[in-house]
Amino acid sequence: MSTEKITVLLNWAANPYHIPLYLAQKLGYFADEGISVALLEPSDPSDVTEIIGSGKIDLGCKAMIHTIAAKARGFPVTSIGTLLDEPFTGVVYIKSQGKITEDFSSLKGKKIGYVGEFGKIIIDELTSHHGMTPSDYTAVRVGMNVADAIKRGTIDAGVGLENIQQVDLEHWSEANGRPASDVGMLRIDELADLGCCCFCSVLYIGNDDFIRANPEKVRSFLKAVRKATDLVRTEPDRAWDLYVEIKPVLGDALNRAMFERSLPYFSKTLENVQRDWTKVTNYSKRLGVVDNTFVQNMTNEYLPEVSKDDIRKLMLAESALAKAAAPGAVPVLATADVVSR
Repeated sequence: MSTEKITVLLNWAANPYHIPLYLAQKLGYFADEGISVALLEPSDPSDVTEIIGSGKIDLGCKAMIHTIAAKARGFPVTSIGTLLDEPFTGVVYIKSQGKITEDFSSLKGKKIGYVGEFGKIIIDELTSHHGMTPSDYTAVRVGMNVADAIKRGTIDAGVGLENIQQVDLEHWSEANGRPASDVGMLRIDELADLGCCCFCSVLYIGNDDFIRANPEKVRSFLKAVRKATDLVRTEPDRAWDLYVEIKPVLGDALNRAMFERSLPYFSKTLENVQRDWTKVTNYSKRLGVVDNTFVQNMTNEYLPEVSKDDIRKLMLAESALAKAAAPGAVPVLATADVVSR
């Protein structure tokens, strides 16, 4: 079988939840499928969908709401699968600073950091539900540096993920003699009454022309990634050790903690969940990101088949892993809900 190059652009600098991609490369899963993959990191995460839409890059990763917005803006990209399912996302802050509380209106007069424009769009929309206006807070674009900006005092709080920025701030708090519980989060899904954190599910996306012209490459890519994801979920210690061999810079306690907090979110089947897409499409309409004519840009056509027996075996492996976990460890979530999806 011939080997053919595929370029894949991450949504962020390589971090613990990108582990399936790097393991698929290191363990030869891509090669087994007859493909060669180049994993690339962005200098600005806001550029990812535009670059993939331009055809300069074949595939990549991006949050669901950004993927929807990309199509609305004319970038030909489609989600072909899911990397992370519904990671908790919200406004993270330090409780002991006394500036922000569990009341959203406490953001009034504060400096709130965000990664890209949609962070601001979301917070702006939330103000209308909590007796505020966008002019009642100061928005500060900090890119990938939300946690660092909070530590430096550049911002009072910022939009981040529970398994990344919140973990970062928890470790920083403990290093400064405060408990991890000193870090709070105003969850956006709860504030916006969404019923899920699916708007920030991290997807595998592709350029439409590339997908149409290379269906077998796409299938091969997803098959390899699925195999690596199964390894991550069933043998997390081994998977992490292998990842650190690839990315030694991630081999510290902070990144290990981020990895453990990410474990429950790894998609079990890589499926684009229709329920979630419906909720996020409606939310995008509410935000003014898309109009009522929007047609969802996702497909499950290229995913490897998953039998109920495969799911049962994965459940048993994860159950054994959870029972063997040390007290206080973060268990991998059960996979029973996959069958109903």
